[in-house]
Order: sequence, then C-alpha cells, then structure tokens
Amino acid sequence: MKEDMPVTGKAPVLVTRSSMPPFEEYSELIKELWESRWLTNMGDFHQRLEHELKAYLDTPGLTLFMNGHMALECVLRAFGLSGEVITTPFSFASTTHAIVQNGLTPVFADIRPDDYTLDPEKIEEKITEKTTAIVPVHVYGNICKVKEIEEIAGRHGLKVIYDAAHAFGEALNGESAASFGDASMFSFHATKVFHTIEGGAVAFKDRTLEHALNGLKNFGIMDEETVELVGGNGKMNEFQAAMGLCNLRHIAQEMEKRKKLYLRYRENLSGHPGIVLCPEPEGLRRNYSYMPVAFKDSFKNRDQVMAQLLEENIHPRKYFYPCINAYWCYRDRFSPEDTPIAGKVSREILTLPLYADLALETVDEICRIILRK
Repeated sequence: MKEDMPVTGKAPVLVTRSSMPPFEEYSELIKELWESRWLTNMGDFHQRLEHELKAYLDTPGLTLFMNGHMALECVLRAFGLSGEVITTPFSFASTTHAIVQNGLTPVFADIRPDDYTLDPEKIEEKITEKTTAIVPVHVYGNICKVKEIEEIAGRHGLKVIYDAAHAFGEALNGESAASFGDASMFSFHATKVFHTIEGGAVAFKDRTLEHALNGLKNFGIMDEETVELVGGNGKMNEFQAAMGLCNLRHIAQEMEKRKKLYLRYRENLSGHPGIVLCPEPEGLRRNYSYMPVAFKDSFKNRDQVMAQLLEENIHPRKYFYPCINAYWCYRDRFSPEDTPIAGKVSREILTLPLYADLALETVDEICRIILRK
C-alpha cells in the first residue's frame, strides 16, 4: 500500500456510483424513439435487450421488468405458491417483502458465517407440510451452496427461486448464475454492476413460465380482447432498455475495472487480525459488485470504522443492517434471536466504496484510515 498523501479531500466518496455509457452513444441510440414514439409496451429496444441478455446470461428464458422487486413478486406469483417460503434474513428488504406481498409466510433460516448465504444445514429443520419454496440470496455475489439447496428442494418437492440481484454475469464452475434453481431474479438498479437505470429480469428454464410472467407484468392482458390474469404494471420502458443495451456493450470493461479495485482492497486488508474478508471459492467468476468487510471487536468494531471513514467524507454502508427479521414492520411476527449468525454478521459488516471509476489511490487511502490505530 503506497504511503502517499490523502486523496479524498472534501469531495465525498460514496459507497457506489452509477456507471454510464458515453453520452453520445446513448443519445444516438434513443434518437429512434423520437421517430417511432414507441416508448413502452415491449418495443424494439425491450425485445433486443431480452434477446441479448438471454445470450449473455446463457439462459433459455428471460423476461424483463421495470425493477427487480416487481420481477421477484411476479415470479413468486407465477409459480402459484402458497403457505411458507424459507428464506434468509440477511438481505435487502425486497426479498422478504416480495414474499409477504404475495400472501406467503416467510420462514427465516440462518446463514453461513463465511459467505453470508443461506445455510443448507439450517433449511431442512425449517421445512413443514406448509413449505412450498426456498428463496436463497447470492449475497454480495457469493453464490449459494446451490447443489445442496437444490438437493433438499428435490427431496421435498419445493421450488427454488434465487434472488440473484447481486450475481449478474457470474458463473460457478462454468455454469451461469442464471441457470440455478427453477428461476432467478436479477436487479438492474442504477447501483448495480449492470443497470438499466431501474430494471430487473427473471431468468428461467421452463419456457411455459414466460406466458404467465408477461401477463403478470401487463395487467394480465394477453391480447386486445383477453385479460387472463390479475396482474399489475411491471413493464420496462424503452429508455431503460436502451440504457441496458449500451451498458451491456461495456460490461466486460466495467467488471475489469472493479476487479482491480477489489483486489487492491484485499491486498491492503488481508492478514490483519479482526478484519475478515469473504472467501474466494474455486471456480467462481465474480462480477466484483461489492466489497464487504467484517470487523471483529479484536480489531475495531464496525461502527468505529464507519465513524472514522465518515470523518474523512467517505461513505460506506451497513449493508445489511438490521436483519430483515429485526425490522420494525415485522416486530410482532419474527424474532432476530432465531438467526444468531445473521444477527452477528449484520453488526460486523461494512460494504466499502467500490465502483468502476474509483481511483486505486482512493482505495489505498480508505484502507489507511481503516488500519489507523
């Protein structure tokens, strides 16, 4: 780590910053919209982006949505689930809210202490005669123990729907993250490694799912005279799709830039007692979306580290804190004491700034502040 002068100055360093294509590239593409005036309702850009994402994610089926949350809500509904759904409390609010919004009961299982994903060993004990599905999360792009989870699901006849919001473009042992389970939801929010400003998608193998998903995101309307389902409005518009088409052209460079920053963080912070980094599993192709670091009290507690960074106008994030089963809105339904590992991790974890145009010198400065006594 270079011992140069601080580089942060007064300008804030945020936890993330949206990547954007060259202005001319995007503006040239959307010129077509001033000619066609087709701004939404699955126009040309929408169809092109679906086609290109199917190829990029190596999935036979994919449906676009206005955001990832709507995508998750709709895929849960498309499977006609009922009763209980086993999931993780260590995730963004959307994961559980989508389950609840479908009239289903979330059942929280604890997480693995090293990669923070749903622990297969804790799933089995949560299964009852009311269980119909498992919704695991690839937290920070750490791919779940998919083989073990899907073996459990197979024995009990359960659907597996992955929240893959953090796993765009990732693969494990050559298999795309979009290929696991019965379906996977991806988020294309502006803060993600690939984005469409707002947006999301469901990837799936069973092509019969496409009919239901397309209906659910368009008020259940199947043609000019047929309303087959009770659906909502989850369509991605053409400006979003155009942003996605442009960003997809640059995704390899985006990930490569992030990789250099991610590796510099690991180089600077590895080997310090009380600082814990996620393991690097063999065969995992990362997208380098996040830089999570756990701080044990033997080093400094998480809140002390955050306070030091904020003093220097550097803004990390307590991502995820609190756990979902400790949310105020669920205070009478769930107990965070049921998932002690998730609770402990939520009090230790901090995601550090990571985005494509962040300077390596800034990463070094952030690490110096963290390591300062």
